[in-house]
Order: sequence, then structure tokens, then C-alpha cells
Amino acid sequence: MPRVLVVDDTASIRYLIRTNLELAGFEVDEAVDGTDCLEFLGRATDLPDAITVDVMMPRLDGVATVTAVRANPRTQDIAIVMVTTQGHPADIQRGLAAGVDAYITKPFDPDSLVQTVREVIDRERHAEESP
Repeated sequence: MPRVLVVDDTASIRYLIRTNLELAGFEVDEAVDGTDCLEFLGRATDLPDAITVDVMMPRLDGVATVTAVRANPRTQDIAIVMVTTQGHPADIQRGLAAGVDAYITKPFDPDSLVQTVREVIDRERHAEESP
């Protein structure tokens, strides 16, 4: 069963993402911001297959979080989906430049979110299998 870490400072958004992913068969963990995400990843024995991350969060924002995840050899290959209200082209470019695999703006269609998470996990798994 694929596992996803949902990172968002808004409890209702975490709940919405978690519920939809769990209904689709995913295991879900949560983090309240980027710092909490990095702490979770640092102590996790089993890393998630994917992370969904908001941009605007206290302590450590989503772009800095993605940059830190990509800079760590242990976590650099985790699929990342940015889920945010920040939909301006410059915001999307910052997310992509930091290393996200997909970018979804809020409000989002729950089925599209689930499908996107599945796709980025599948892409990452296929990339690991390729020589």
C-alpha cells in the first residue's frame, strides 16, 4: 500500500487530503509544516512514497521544504506534489525549480489529486527500475 505524508498547516485541508487518499487505498501520515515534515522524515524508518506539501506555512515554507527534501540523499527520490492556493505562474515555476513532481492549486478536485499522487509515485517507481 503506497504511503503519503501530507504537509499543510491547515487541519481541514490535511483532513480532506488524508480522507481522499485513504479512501483510495493509501496509508497517510501528517505534518503541520515544513519543519515537522523534515523531522518526520529524519526519524522515519519507512519513508513515504510521496509527499503533498503546501507553500504558505509557518516556520518552514513549502519551497524550502522541497529544497531540503531534494538535498538529502535519503529523501531526494520521494515523489512530491505541491498543493497550494499559490497559482501564479511565478509560484508554479518556483515549485518546479525546487523539485516538485506535480503542482495542484486549491481548491482542487479530490479525484484529480488522488490520480496525480498515483501518477507521481508510479513515475518515481519506474525511474528507480530503469538502469
